[in-house]
Amino acid sequence: MEKKMTLEQVLQSFIVETKERFFETERLLNEKFQETDKIFQETEREILENSKQIKELTAKFQETDRKFQDTDRKFQETDKQIKNLMKKSSEFDSNWGKLIQALVEPAVLDLFKQRGINVLGTTNGYIIEKDGKKLMEIDILMKNGDCIVLIEVKTTLRIENVDEHIEKRLMRFKEFFPEYKDKKIYGAVAYLKCFEGADNYAIKKGLFALTFSGKHLICIKNDKDYKPKDFSNM
Repeated sequence: MEKKMTLEQVLQSFIVETKERFFETERLLNEKFQETDKIFQETEREILENSKQIKELTAKFQETDRKFQDTDRKFQETDKQIKNLMKKSSEFDSNWGKLIQALVEPAVLDLFKQRGINVLGTTNGYIIEKDGKKLMEIDILMKNGDCIVLIEVKTTLRIENVDEHIEKRLMRFKEFFPEYKDKKIYGAVAYLKCFEGADNYAIKKGLFALTFSGKHLICIKNDKDYKPKDFSNM
């Protein structure tokens, strides 16, 4: 027969069991707290590490931005220097062009007379404008009784200069000067030096090529029996 517990024994057993449960709960809580604390510490470490990396990246971005700004400043300075050089080069070429023009103009009368073109007179710096816009500029214009000769003067002659002279001056001359509709139109280029055989290109296109020579200050490079192209019917 099972022995019955007294009330005191029941209370004592309850107290002991409750204490054991409390201690077990406390132990589990402590383990959880320790685990959570470990996680917090690891998270804090990662945050600090990320923060350090972010600061390093920010510093690198700032340094890169500074270098970009410095490079941009240098580019602007270089661009300014290039523009100044181009301006000086343009002024230099312009002055040389004026000098060449001054040397060529007095010589062309005799040179073209030797080629059977008896020039009566020359005009330099002939400019045609409309509504303030320059339509045509002729460095040297020569004329006699039955023909007109347009001379383009260049310090350095290039193929595109030859094409421009033909298309913008020779082929359009009578458009601006209808009073010369019955005259032949000849073209010529005068130069100090040339690129890519631009002088021979001009000759093939029907133009006279005037250049400097050791024997004669100015000479016509074309052969003696050369027949220039008449642009009056273009």
